[in-house]
Amino acid sequence: MAGERKADDGRADARLVDTRSTVRPLDERRLAVLRAIVQDYVGTEEPVGSKALVERHNLGVSPATVRNDMAALEEDGFIHQPHTSAGRIPTDKGYRLFVDRLAEVKPMTPPERRAIRHFLEAAVDLDDVVARTVRLLAQLTRQVAVVQYPSLTRSTVRHVELVALGPAKVMLVLITNTGRVEQRMVDCPGTVGENLLADLRARLNARAGGRRLPDVPELLEDLPATFEAGDRPAVATVLATLFETLAEQNEERIMLAGTANLTRFGHDFPLTIQPVLEALEEQVVLLRLLGETAESAMTVRIGRENDYEGLNSTSVVSVGYGSGDQSVAKLGVIGPTRMDYPGTMGAVRAVARYVGQILAES
Repeated sequence: MAGERKADDGRADARLVDTRSTVRPLDERRLAVLRAIVQDYVGTEEPVGSKALVERHNLGVSPATVRNDMAALEEDGFIHQPHTSAGRIPTDKGYRLFVDRLAEVKPMTPPERRAIRHFLEAAVDLDDVVARTVRLLAQLTRQVAVVQYPSLTRSTVRHVELVALGPAKVMLVLITNTGRVEQRMVDCPGTVGENLLADLRARLNARAGGRRLPDVPELLEDLPATFEAGDRPAVATVLATLFETLAEQNEERIMLAGTANLTRFGHDFPLTIQPVLEALEEQVVLLRLLGETAESAMTVRIGRENDYEGLNSTSVVSVGYGSGDQSVAKLGVIGPTRMDYPGTMGAVRAVARYVGQILAES
């Protein structure tokens, strides 16, 4: 399920993304029975029988009617019986319908929201923001958390600073709108006066300020020609260092936390947890997972909807984060398909919202 990111008020997202179930319509009663089965199975870890449904949920029908509804749901592939004489458990198809028809996600409480913001605001730089975010997500959801660093291809220049460290030595500082700070030492050919440094700083920010990082080299390539001939070698050297800095930072980076949480769900993985762990070690796999997330909407991929075979027994809940509707990176969690979807989606959405605010204010 996915939708436009709004305030963390618990309302379901309005626009669906990646709805892969093609099923005949269910009447509201059978949908209520499916919801009850999913909720009970997630909570108890035990197959659910008709008697338990009648006792725990106010379905307003007889046990015989519930049994008939469960039989119909099983025939349609939404639930199945793991072994003879057992109750029923949801299938991937059942979880998908449950998520697609989710009326609301579980909102964070005011104290939880304050704690999230306080924890993230204490970060000292971008690395700390990402580290705190991934730890927080893992703790809130008790799943494996994945956070992508803000992509430089989506970032813009906030400011370029030049600081004189000696007659011919300059420190170049590049600050992006997502909080990245890159520093480089530049050894210039000849003396660089304060007037030249101030002029170069002003022209760099006038041309590059607010522009996407991949566009910067083209915007600045003719800058040396606008200076006096004697100043051009120093200007060209500073620009060369700036361009090298941009080129070095093109690699996408992610951070992972909470892998140990998977040990709580050993019985949720049919054969072994090893394929899941192997998949989590592959950065390319994780980047591809996050790359499939809609720009500013939540995406839920369940079981075999995940293209990577090692993750066919998991669900991935992910969303973009950034300033306003502009997503600069993705974050999410990975866990078993027997997941508290409303609670997990609420936590992922809330954390993404606050990370975006922190980066916008930094």
